[in-house]
Amino acid sequence: MTLLSVRDLSITIGRMQPLDRISFDLAKGEILGVVGESGSGKSLTAMSVMGLLPLIRGRISSGQVLFDGRDLTRLKEKEYRALRGRRIALITQNPMTSLDPVLTVGSQIDQVARLHLGLAPAEAKARSIDLMQQLRIPEAKAVHDQYPHQLSGGMKQRIVIAMALAADPDLIIADEPTTALDVTIQAQIMQILVELVRDRGLALMLITHDMGVVAQTCDRVVVLYAGRVAESNTVADIFAAPQHPYTRALIGCIPREALQPGSLTGIPGMVPNVLDYPAGCRFHPRCALAQPVCAETVPPLAPAEGGLAACHFAGEIAPAKGVRHG
Repeated sequence: MTLLSVRDLSITIGRMQPLDRISFDLAKGEILGVVGESGSGKSLTAMSVMGLLPLIRGRISSGQVLFDGRDLTRLKEKEYRALRGRRIALITQNPMTSLDPVLTVGSQIDQVARLHLGLAPAEAKARSIDLMQQLRIPEAKAVHDQYPHQLSGGMKQRIVIAMALAADPDLIIADEPTTALDVTIQAQIMQILVELVRDRGLALMLITHDMGVVAQTCDRVVVLYAGRVAESNTVADIFAAPQHPYTRALIGCIPREALQPGSLTGIPGMVPNVLDYPAGCRFHPRCALAQPVCAETVPPLAPAEGGLAACHFAGEIAPAKGVRHG
């Protein structure tokens, strides 16, 4: 069952249009990866769903954000506040700045349950400790009364996840949730998130720049580039036969076992500035397959190999070799 449906979403900030007709769906029990380099529009997509664009003086200029059949673009701020935390929760990328340093971590989890579920203080505390135990936080009762500075980065991120879960949301948006953590802790956090989705039937929108994480955790993926959808498909099909050269390039950047010296590829150039997007396909200045038509005509997001791709030459792109998913 589709829980979130984003349809032709465009946003403006001043005279900039950093998102241009973004579309994707997310079902309950599913993990959707939203992937792309910095500047592709991933976090702005999350802010659009959360109704947080006014914080950066942005607005939705066209399109819809349908959540459980309800168009969120029509909500007033008071109505949105009732959804945030209760039905839609956000896990930010930096747990060090997500927690209030002068409050105990347990009290910050308690506040969510008290606000959205109306629990008494003792009930909220018991619920928080239970959540912390589910998230494999050792000595949860003692940790409940500690302050953020007393915890490691990985432990703080688990606390942030507990806050996101405290009101039993239907949708969790995780914006680069492991960026500030070391590799071992990253793997543990991602495993916890995947288990939560499978066990609770949640929907998870995972925002990341890392196609390796997508390969290991996601069911489907939408690839953004310079504010547009480059490609969307199941993870299996994306890795087996990418239909956009940008997708193939991202896959080629994944370090792999038995990697031969010099075989790790990069993507030349940079994501263009939002004030200076090129005409036609926005990836064409960096694309090895680019032809004159690419600089002149915007490629439509059209069906390709079971998914959608915005490339004039979809179907002619060789698969990335030696990359497995799952």
